[in-house]
Amino acid sequence: MHPLARLKALKLPFSELLGIEFVAADKDRVVAELTVRPELCTSPTVMHGGAIMAFADTLGAAGTILNLPERAGTTTLESKTNFIAGAPLGARLTGEATPVHRGRRTQVWTTRIATAEGRLVAVVTQTQMVLEANT
Repeated sequence: MHPLARLKALKLPFSELLGIEFVAADKDRVVAELTVRPELCTSPTVMHGGAIMAFADTLGAAGTILNLPERAGTTTLESKTNFIAGAPLGARLTGEATPVHRGRRTQVWTTRIATAEGRLVAVVTQTQMVLEANT
């Protein structure tokens, strides 16, 4: 199955709640979009930092999933976010995750989140643990 189709077929309830839409994917890059809605804001006009972090976490995990051995799983071990600018209500954000390290036990992904106009909102680096398949 094509990587993008594989991600779209996953049942990810929290991602659906956030409104994340995967638009491109392969083993080296995952891209998704999200629109800033009022229920994702910390004040009437700015996206909550936790929602930004959750968006990035989803992309890094998705990239890891596309690189896992059969029947293995993943979970986030660590995440570091640099907030650069606010994401205003109504903005269409694009997140792009790329691998820094893909090892047997961990993977590290960096996700850049920007507005449709190209303004950088955040840079997130996260470490994903590779969970071995139960035999």
